[in-house]
Amino acid sequence: MATAAPAYVAHPPLEGAARVWGTIALSAATFMNVLDSSIANVSLPAISGDLGVSTTQGTWVITSFAVANAIAVPLTGFMTQRFGQVRLFMASVILFMVASLLCGLAPNMTTLILFRALQGFVAGPMIPLSQTLLLSSYPRAKAGLAMAMWSMTTLVAPVMGPLLGGWITDNISWPWIFYINIPVGIVAAAITWALYRKRESSTHKVPIDAIGLALLVLWVGSMQLMLDKGKELDWFHSPEIVTMAVIAVVGFAFFLIWELTDKHPVVDLSLFKRRNFWSGAVATAVAYGLFFGNVVLLPLWLQQWMGYTATQAGMIMAPVGLLAIFFSPVVGLTVAKIDPRRYATFSFLVFALVLWMRSNFNTQADFVTIIIPTIIQGIAMAFFFIPLVTITLSGLTPDRIAAASGLSNFLRITAGAMGTSITTTLWENRAALHHSQLAESVNQGNNAATSAMSGLASSGLSTEQVMGQINRIVDQQSFMLATNDIFYASAILFLLLIPLVWLARPQRGGAGGDAAAGAH
Repeated sequence: MATAAPAYVAHPPLEGAARVWGTIALSAATFMNVLDSSIANVSLPAISGDLGVSTTQGTWVITSFAVANAIAVPLTGFMTQRFGQVRLFMASVILFMVASLLCGLAPNMTTLILFRALQGFVAGPMIPLSQTLLLSSYPRAKAGLAMAMWSMTTLVAPVMGPLLGGWITDNISWPWIFYINIPVGIVAAAITWALYRKRESSTHKVPIDAIGLALLVLWVGSMQLMLDKGKELDWFHSPEIVTMAVIAVVGFAFFLIWELTDKHPVVDLSLFKRRNFWSGAVATAVAYGLFFGNVVLLPLWLQQWMGYTATQAGMIMAPVGLLAIFFSPVVGLTVAKIDPRRYATFSFLVFALVLWMRSNFNTQADFVTIIIPTIIQGIAMAFFFIPLVTITLSGLTPDRIAAASGLSNFLRITAGAMGTSITTTLWENRAALHHSQLAESVNQGNNAATSAMSGLASSGLSTEQVMGQINRIVDQQSFMLATNDIFYASAILFLLLIPLVWLARPQRGGAGGDAAAGAH
């Protein structure tokens, strides 16, 4: 039996030092969460070797976290109504620390996968609620600044993850990639409880939509497994992938019908009736999918075909945060005065420029040439999240902010998984195509090919060794061309996303104020 929703209690914004500490605590929790989604990637060989399994089985360490996290994020709105924002956030942080400790202590791969799934699930509400609580800590006029603080952590953490994970694995041992969450979590939980325990949101008993929840678990779980395992199992040539795809599509169709007709849906799909919500959320999701796909592709290409170590590839990615940290507060302070659609458009133009620059790389590109677009990308990142979150949450009533944030973050996380799968699959497919085209030109009629082969032969290599060297060169050039193709296509897609942003309605007085008001 549901009780009527009580009137929403407005809390005044935090002031002075309390607001600074609140921002630090909530950002630290977000950073810890986002970091964990990418930190294990570079540690997989060490984890697999230590626990005596293949690297293929080891990928379940990443898959289990992603699947559980994707299921939990859209449930944030429902759980907030039942338990309250502060209690749910605190529970999420504390359970995340416990799960991290268990991951570090896991004696075998089965228990590690189980604890990673638990960690992913309890992490679900943390990101949307940190966003909601942060907005409630700032006055309306400074909502953009709140979003600036929040977005810096969500953008810098995925880049820092592999760098930090690689360093810890090389210099300490892999369980410490999980143990480092514990001190961060303790600080975040202590400060949050001290500042926010008297700022709890009103709660009311909502009946649990068990069928909606079961359908959500079914279709999201199937889709995430399909995305994570698709490349490894050769996509739709595999009966397992076809089965997962069918379950995901059918499950999603039933989920939509059920949630749109149920009185107390587990996910509030009525948010999609709002033009600003769906245009902002979809633009954020697609852009993040493109961004994340390219974040995965660049170090892969550098390590596999350019001879970079994991640490060197991490150094190429790290400067992306420099200009983002500098420009984010500027964007935050001005987003209430300037149409956020203009900022988002500028961001997409800079992303397109960066990717176009990368599409002109060749195998002779040096460290400086490769790092310059990464530094410029920091500008795009500063102008990306804040305006789009502002558009997405604008005009919402206070009690719907947590649900809207949960749903938009779910779309973003899912798009990130799709971006990674699609990018890496297309990369290998394009490389295979370029390889067959380049291999055709390696014949007696091609002067460059014959002179290269005779040069290698004259240095004392056997015929087999000469052909092996030529094949390696063809492979390297094939993957270079494929990398250029992906970067160029991504640049075009960023330009095509711009009209989507302009479907949103402008908010009088800037949407930043509305987003903040929605959290008060």
